[in-house]
Amino acid sequence: MVDLVITPASVVADSNVTRDSGTAGEAIAAGQAVYRSSTTNKWMLADSNSATAEARKATGIALNGAALNQPVTVAKNGDVTLGAVLTAGTAYYLSDTPGGICPVADIGAGEYVCLLGLAKSTSVLALGIQYPGVSL
Repeated sequence: MVDLVITPASVVADSNVTRDSGTAGEAIAAGQAVYRSSTTNKWMLADSNSATAEARKATGIALNGAALNQPVTVAKNGDVTLGAVLTAGTAYYLSDTPGGICPVADIGAGEYVCLLGLAKSTSVLALGIQYPGVSL
């Protein structure tokens, strides 16, 4: 898989972003895909081939970096400048690297599909997460 190379300091939410916040359950960098653990109620890195079903469904993208037990803000919907080079019109998905984001062409066999959004430009992702619960 070829994940996006994200510059965490360049991750910025647009004014139309729906946000959530909470506590990090592990080290998280801005721009990584995350989910909220139902066990700990903390934000964790999502992973498309995790053995844990809950971890395969990203529910947002971290807007700031956080260490374990530090506060983190998450974009759940809306436009996010990712600090990475995107291809306009391309669909971007959760990758099999915890927290990683990849283009549709790089989803591998056996991975669960979790659409994060579509690139509106070479820098902005229109976040609109969809998780059908199926693997390739």
